[in-house]
Amino acid sequence: MTSTASINLWTHTEANEPRGYIDSGSLKELWFHTGTACNLACPFCLEGSKPGDNRLQRITLTDARPFIDEAVELGVEKFSFTGGEPFIVKDFVNILHYAASHRPCLVLTNGTEPVLKRLQQIATLKNCTYPVSFRISIDYPNEGQHDAGRGAGSYRQALQCVRELRALGFDVSVARQMSADEDSALAETAYRQLLTNERIDLDTRIVSFPDFGIPDSAPKVPDVTENCMTTYQTATTRNEFMCSFSKMVIKKNGNMRVYACTLVDDDQRYDQGGSLNEASKKRAMLTHHRCYSCFKFGSSCSEG
Repeated sequence: MTSTASINLWTHTEANEPRGYIDSGSLKELWFHTGTACNLACPFCLEGSKPGDNRLQRITLTDARPFIDEAVELGVEKFSFTGGEPFIVKDFVNILHYAASHRPCLVLTNGTEPVLKRLQQIATLKNCTYPVSFRISIDYPNEGQHDAGRGAGSYRQALQCVRELRALGFDVSVARQMSADEDSALAETAYRQLLTNERIDLDTRIVSFPDFGIPDSAPKVPDVTENCMTTYQTATTRNEFMCSFSKMVIKKNGNMRVYACTLVDDDQRYDQGGSLNEASKKRAMLTHHRCYSCFKFGSSCSEG
């Protein structure tokens, strides 16, 4: 009988079954993590972000430019940015100007004070060659429930941010939290009613996410085995996993590194190298507990 200690848990489960995996395909989307520093300290944050946090460091245009250039050479279709809160990064609007001169960009933001204070700078992004769009977190269509996690006033600021950015001509979507065993149609209806009440265009896209857990947590979830990926997935659906078509660039200990996707930066085994070319040769094992969310829900941080 094989002992757990003798099993490579990166490639096999504790039952010694081969884990599922995704091989890198062509790079369609490149994500940048702007750093885990944030103006908020949400207890459920999948990145563990909070004011002054330095687990992942803030990036600069000098950091990002080589990866933007390399991605363009590889035929990337879009750039996306997450945090922390990207707009507390001093160089962020400069990064967006450079990135949007090459490809469309998406920014994930909490839509609070750091964004509202920089609206005049953000307005200049309308002059870029490619569009910049935004996704703002409104966890629940209820002020008290939202503010309980993000802090008093954050709900109203986020809604104001949606209106302000749309008024400037930017495309804006909303990210919401999925609840366990929810009625998704009912949740969607509640958000549509919120948009109506707040006089926000009803064509605003609503993107739903399950609870991914906080960094370094290890909730017990079913293993995603190689058999799972061939029995319940097809070649087409496997190609829809983020680790097939995207990568994420982070700054850690002063170094820029490429990780397999946006959800696994708390596990160094998903560090795929210092360049996109190097990372393109790496396989992503579906070992992280968040991989199960992708398997179960089809979760993707991408849009469009």
